[in-house]
Amino acid sequence: MVMNNMRLDKYLKVSRLIKRRTVANEACDNGRVSVNGKVAKAGLDVKEGDIIEIAFGSNTVKVEVLSVKETVKKENAADMYRNI
Repeated sequence: MVMNNMRLDKYLKVSRLIKRRTVANEACDNGRVSVNGKVAKAGLDVKEGDIIEIAFGSNTVKVEVLSVKETVKKENAADMYRNI
């Protein structure tokens, strides 16, 4: 059975919600990312159906994870999540 799980920091990078993994890691470490309503660390496993919230200054981005893929082309990255 194939598990569709990925570290949160890697998912944020692959889906291009955050451009670089180091920046994604820092956002997690600073408590600016939450998954399913709980503040999440970078190593948390993300799976389909999870709700991710990211605080960018005064803006907050809230998305639902639709798919988890190791690699994806830039133009298809937005297909990995749905804005809420």
